Amino acid sequence: MTIRIVTDSTCDLPEDIIAEYGISVVPLYINYGDQGYLDGIELSREEFYTRLPDANPLPTTATPSPLKFTQVYESLAAEGATEILSIHISISLSATVDQARLGAQETQVVPVTVLDSGQLSLGMGRMVLTAAKAAAAGLSKDVIVSLVKDQGTRTHVFAALDTLEFLRRSGRMNWAVAGLGSLLQIKPLLKMHGGTPESERIRTRECAIKRVIELVEGVGPLEELALVHTHAPEEAETLRQRSAHLFPAGRAPMFAEVTPVIGTHIGPGAVGFACVAAPKE
Repeated sequence: MTIRIVTDSTCDLPEDIIAEYGISVVPLYINYGDQGYLDGIELSREEFYTRLPDANPLPTTATPSPLKFTQVYESLAAEGATEILSIHISISLSATVDQARLGAQETQVVPVTVLDSGQLSLGMGRMVLTAAKAAAAGLSKDVIVSLVKDQGTRTHVFAALDTLEFLRRSGRMNWAVAGLGSLLQIKPLLKMHGGTPESERIRTRECAIKRVIELVEGVGPLEELALVHTHAPEEAETLRQRSAHLFPAGRAPMFAEVTPVIGTHIGPGAVGFACVAAPKE
């Protein structure tokens, strides 16, 4: 029995981890006008975030086709996979998981199970890593799915954005709300849990950072805690120092610069956490 794990480029897992566990990553697309780029392959994060503030119009994003997923699944079968578990960004944020399901339906050579993670960035990435480690340990697909689903119920992402402008320009927020936020210098705070995105309005950057830390503290004892940011490594390091008391003992924190597919919509300067609550005894 050989179970292979597939995900998409919004997982934000480090390349060394992806390579170590043989995780297959299907890239989404970033479109600047008529020019399309494979996320994480043809456009570096450095180049993307350097160009983003002056981009007019804002770049758009697109999902892979079902055929792309079918090709990946069939390729893994050719390498010896007997089952495939494909884990993707929440359907509330992207149609990627639906494309994966269509691709799975067209795959005849190997059984494919597609899961909606209900998360994004390292919230999803940690679930993918759990699946990959379990597969490497020889656990069955049903057990792996159960582990991933349980972890999903305990996973939260919290992020303090620097501006509402990119949400407004990308069409992901009501124009009137975005205009009010800009007028009042509101710093939006985004929350993701169980497939449900939510937001809070915070008046200042300092209050937003305090609120993000407060939200993580409210999750309770943690199994995992990771830092995420959009082209803001210094701010992320400051956040790490201010939240050092929250990190599980003996575990080095994972950092991730968020993929351009997500950065398109939230803009540069965002910082936050992906955290997994410890299981209840």
